[in-house]
This record gives sequence, structure tokens and C-alpha cells, in this order.
Amino acid sequence: MIRRLRPRHALVAVVAPLALVSGCVSSVGDLPLPGGADLGDDPYTVVIEFQDVLDLVPQSAVKVNDVSVGRVTKVELDGWRAKVTVKLNGDVDLPDQAVASIRQTSILGEKFVSLAPPEEGGGKVGRLDDGDVIPLARSGNAPEIEQVLAAMSLVLNGGALGKAQVISRELNTALSGREADVRRLVRRLDEFVGVADDSKGDIVAAIEQIDRLAQNTNDQKQAIDAALDDLPAALRTVNEQRANLVKMLDALSELGSVGSEVIVKSKEAVVADLKALAPVLDALGSAGDALVTSLEVLPTFPFPDSLVGRTPAEANAYQMGDYLNVSMDFNTDMATTIGLMTEAERASLKEALREKSVSGVLAKSVVAP
Repeated sequence: MIRRLRPRHALVAVVAPLALVSGCVSSVGDLPLPGGADLGDDPYTVVIEFQDVLDLVPQSAVKVNDVSVGRVTKVELDGWRAKVTVKLNGDVDLPDQAVASIRQTSILGEKFVSLAPPEEGGGKVGRLDDGDVIPLARSGNAPEIEQVLAAMSLVLNGGALGKAQVISRELNTALSGREADVRRLVRRLDEFVGVADDSKGDIVAAIEQIDRLAQNTNDQKQAIDAALDDLPAALRTVNEQRANLVKMLDALSELGSVGSEVIVKSKEAVVADLKALAPVLDALGSAGDALVTSLEVLPTFPFPDSLVGRTPAEANAYQMGDYLNVSMDFNTDMATTIGLMTEAERASLKEALREKSVSGVLAKSVVAP
């Protein structure tokens, strides 16, 4: 015999467990749901920071390689960031620099948190452990179907697709019949790019020099400003002296014309003078050391050191003759004198200068009776 429960007793049987559960939870989201990932005996907690959690809710799954390894326990706002607290099975071994993202199971499926190791070579060696935080730099969201459809509608509904058609039509019109020219242009552009790539070092050096020039110019900014301030006054002065400058330039032009004419007309005379000077220079060159010795005697004429003596005692012992206190002026024209000499006399003079010093000749002329 089956005993039927009265409606009042059935209501008490349903409400009593609900009241017991409601005393232990603060919201419907905290109610335990059947199924889900097995957290094991020793789960650990990780906090993940997201810029946007979309419609992620507590009790959502946490997956690694599409395998459920935990669940979301809390979603809260921290300033302008969303903080998601998840519990993971204690057997889940992830690197310390793991990355997190919010994905969907399908186009219209639920959201879940996906955890993965960092890219190859990224992050330090370690293990994700209880209390660790995955910051914004290592979290993100996968594109949603709504975003994809919105972008596609922008392209298809009179957007970039229509513009691409116009661009294609105009390019066909512009290049029609000019295919050979376009090919040559492309080849030349390829050569230009190759030369530019080969000259990359020179280009970088030129840019660095321009940078140094700009820095030096910036350092001299005050001096440049002062020069620019003084420039109008200088230009006014130049403008006031413009007539005098024009006269000076005209005078310089006339002086150049006169100088050129004088040089042209005096060319033959100058050449003749140089030819006439050649014998004099030849005679001076032949004199050699005798000319140097004579220059030592000349200031003491008519009493050279060889006669007067090289010391005061020798000079006191020297007996002066009739030439004492006698002065003499001697003027001559070397060109005329040399020109009056015959060839024999000139040869005799050269021989005398070569064999005897000028001082010796002068000394003999002084002491001769």
C-alpha cells in the first residue's frame, strides 16, 4: 500500500533543503552545479586580469588544450579591470608565465577561460602556483562572432569592397596600352631599391651627420637669433652703400682692363730686362765665397780688420797714414759699368774675383803708394 504525501508535507520536503542551502550561499551564482571539471583533493587558486570578460560568469569552465581542468569561482571589477578568480586541479602543471584568453566552445556556445604556456622561449622557468596572478599583458579575448559579422557587413555594404572595385577599374584604365612602360618602371624601381639597399650604410651615416648638424645648430640658436636680428641693419647699410659698391666694381673692372693692357704691352720689355739681368746674376754667382768675404770688409772701408787689427791692442799699435779722417763717396751704375766692359775685361774680373778675395783687393788699393 502506497501512502500518498499530503501537499503540505511535499512542500515542506522541497523547501527545507532549499532553505538549508540558502543559508550557506550568498547568491545564485554560488550554488554548486552538477558536472564540471574534477578539482581533485588539492586544488589551487589563480587570479587572472582581463580588459573585458564579455559575458563570462562564475562556474564557467577553465580549459587547457580544450580539456576542462577547473572552473571560474568569482568575477569582479577592480578599477577599470576585471578580475577573474579560477580554481584549478592540483595536478595541472603550467609554467609560471602562462597566458590566458576567453574563448567560445562554438559560434553560439558558452564562454570559457583557456590557459596555455607562453610562446617558445618566452617567460622564465617556473610553475603556476596557488595565489599567482596572470596580468593584463598575458591575457586577452578571442574575436566574437558579432565582431566578425560587423566587420564583414562594413566591407560588403558599400564599404571597402565598392572602393576596391573603383580602384581596380581606374587602374585598368590608366595602365591600358602602357604595359611596356610599366614593366620598365618596375625594373627601374627594382634597381633603385637595390642601389638604395647597397648604400644603406651611407644613408645612415648621412642621417647621423644631419642629426649632428641639427644638434650643433640648436646649440648655436642664440647666436643665430642674434645674427638674424642684426641682419636687417646690415642689409640697410649695404643698400645705402649700393651706389658706392657699384662704382667700386666699375673701377675694379677698369683697373683690370688697364692692368691687362700694361702687362701685354710691357711683356717684351720685361723679357728683355730679364735677359739683361742674366749676366749680372751669372757674375754674382761666379763671385761665390769672395762676395761674402767682401761684404764683411765693406763696412770697415778704408781700414779693414786685417790692417787695423782684430783687438784694441793691435788697433792702438797700428800707425795711421795719410788716409786718416778721409771720407769718399762712390756712385756707380752696375748695369752701365758691366755693359761698358769688354769681354776680355769681364773675363779678367771674374778670374780676379775667383783667385782673390774682394777684401784683399781693397786692402791693396788702400796701402798702395
